[in-house]
Amino acid sequence: MTYIREATGAANKRATARLAKTPTATATWYDRRHGRLVIELSNGMSIGFKLQDTQGLEHAKPEDLAQVEISPSGLGLHFPSVDADIYLPGLLEGFLGSRRWMAAQLGRAGGRATSTVKRAAVRENGKLGGRPKKAHTASCQ
Repeated sequence: MTYIREATGAANKRATARLAKTPTATATWYDRRHGRLVIELSNGMSIGFKLQDTQGLEHAKPEDLAQVEISPSGLGLHFPSVDADIYLPGLLEGFLGSRRWMAAQLGRAGGRATSTVKRAAVRENGKLGGRPKKAHTASCQ
C-alpha cells in the first residue's frame, strides 16, 4: 500500500510540474469575422484555427460552439453539441486530429493540388482512354 501512495505522489508531482510549464485554456469563442475558433491561453497568448482543420469540429456550425466546457486542468475542451474534444497539448504540438485523420486531410489537399506536370499527365492519360480498370483477382482460400 505504501508503494502505491508513493507512486501516486510522484505522479502527482510530475503532473503538477508539467502543468506549471504548459499553457492552459482560460476561454474560448468563435470569431465569426475571421471564421476561426479562438482559444485564450493562461500565458496571455491566443490561438485561432479554422474548424475544418480540427477533427470532430470539421462539420460544426458556429452555433454548435456556443457551449464549450473547459476541463478543470485547462488542458481539454469539450463541445457537447457535436460531442467533440480537443486536447490542448496535442493542439499546441500541431496535431489537430489523430494521425490517421491528419493523413487523410493532407492526402485530400494533395489530390487537389495542380501543376503543369500534373495537368500534362492527366491529358496524356486521357488520350490513352483514362485510368486503366483494376484487375479483379480471384481470392485464394
